[in-house]
Amino acid sequence: MKKIMAVYDIEPLYADRFADFINRKGTIPFQVVAFSSILLLKDYASDHQIDLLLISSSVDRRDREGIAAKQTIVLSDGEAALSNQPFPVVYKYQSSDRIIRDVMSYYGQDASDPFYSSAKGGSVLGIYSPVNRCLKTSFALTLGQLLAQDNKVLYVNLEDCSGMSRIMGEVYSRDLSDMLYFYHQGSYNWARLSSVVYTWGGLDYIPPARYPEDLCQIDAEGLAVFLLEMAQSSPYNMIVADLGQMGRKAAEVLEVCEKVYMPVKDDFISKAKIEEFEDYLEVSGRSDIKEKIHKIKLPYHSDLKGGQSYAEQLLWGELGDYVRAMLGSQQKEE
Repeated sequence: MKKIMAVYDIEPLYADRFADFINRKGTIPFQVVAFSSILLLKDYASDHQIDLLLISSSVDRRDREGIAAKQTIVLSDGEAALSNQPFPVVYKYQSSDRIIRDVMSYYGQDASDPFYSSAKGGSVLGIYSPVNRCLKTSFALTLGQLLAQDNKVLYVNLEDCSGMSRIMGEVYSRDLSDMLYFYHQGSYNWARLSSVVYTWGGLDYIPPARYPEDLCQIDAEGLAVFLLEMAQSSPYNMIVADLGQMGRKAAEVLEVCEKVYMPVKDDFISKAKIEEFEDYLEVSGRSDIKEKIHKIKLPYHSDLKGGQSYAEQLLWGELGDYVRAMLGSQQKEE
């Protein structure tokens, strides 16, 4: 059963639009209910449990404190006199995605239910290749966007140096480093996950770890369990894991993947690297991973510009056509 997030702002359209956005997105386990007056909100609260209340800073403090809610967060329009607020404060004139990240950051500190309640757990799709410069990340981003049209998909980049901030044109306040810290401390939960999720071209993603050293703090087995737990205890149907040059440690992560897409190239060196990796899978007793691997030869696209338009360029360029055809062929086979 979904929790109730109640939203009241002195601008009725603001609350309605925010509630509609969150309910359509469906990636946090809240049913968001918007209210057009404080009296309606109080009446609702008298016989419904409100788990999280977002309420305008313009509402009298006594009215706010008189509404029964497990947790209250104040929506500020920027006035300075908020330092003595008894509740956390979030600036309301920013993107809805950013508001949710801020709200979930506060909520996650006290969330008593660590896992998202779902009928079935999600799956992990691995994107990996021992071959360099094979369009692996471009493919992963294109695949993620296309899958996200019909599924709830989360993209996770595990490379040491991904260039993601420049690709996306974003400066991140939270990233995978924070999630790994929470996981190590035993304080990982769905709310903390939501506090780190950004959206790009319709695809939700966790920004990569800010320092390569953070990825070294968790071994391959721990990383595999982390990804699997994220898939099974979050609202996402699929986790698209873009693996970096993890060497032979990648095998442990690939074991938890439902499918593995491996971009390959035809030159002698690339073929030798693929064969060596497959030999390793055999001698290490992981030959079953080979059955999950879908080798793909990607069409090389011209140099593309980053930022938000990069998503459209990937989707409607040659690579997008290739991935659409690949997914269509797989659906027919299934």
